[in-house]
Amino acid sequence: MKEINNQVDAYISKAAPFAQPILNHLRTLIHQACPDVQETVKWGFPHFEYNGIVCSMAAFKQHCAFTFWKASLMSDKHKIFSQVKEQAMGQLGKLTDMADIPNDEVLIQYIDEAVKLNKEENKLPARTGKRVNKNLKIPAYFQQALNRDKRALKNFSTFNYSNKKEYLEWITEARSEETRNRRIGQAIAWLAEGKVRNWKYLQK
Repeated sequence: MKEINNQVDAYISKAAPFAQPILNHLRTLIHQACPDVQETVKWGFPHFEYNGIVCSMAAFKQHCAFTFWKASLMSDKHKIFSQVKEQAMGQLGKLTDMADIPNDEVLIQYIDEAVKLNKEENKLPARTGKRVNKNLKIPAYFQQALNRDKRALKNFSTFNYSNKKEYLEWITEARSEETRNRRIGQAIAWLAEGKVRNWKYLQK
């Protein structure tokens, strides 16, 4: 690989064992498709640029995600994007092992297309229409816990929509009251320190 960024090396080395081969393989394919691609770390995870951002990858506790920056402009010739139900996980869905990665030849075609979009300076359409309602409903039991810790409440109130949503989904998706209470306790402790939900996986 021509352009190597030590921060990306460090990010991969700190990822969970299952994630490292996935990230390394994706990285190799990106460089194979575009030898002049530049590596960088933005918002705590690796991005790959050629005349702008082409794609990015990230590792979480139990899965990896891969995102094309201009996916909405891509043809999705092999219907990979349309098969993914959770677009928040990236256009390839939750990657938990090497078998989840599309065929190398197919994925390289997609990367080629993404690079071409940047090379030809295709722009994402401007956002128009009504703004999405980003008012989050905070359950009473979590609001009460926040109210008992001024630092946690203050930090939570300053977080952006996505960071708040990550905490709320983590807590409300608990399958038992015991798990929910344990998560609330952990959330309050992290919030008191000003930490986002996935702070462990952010590049230091």
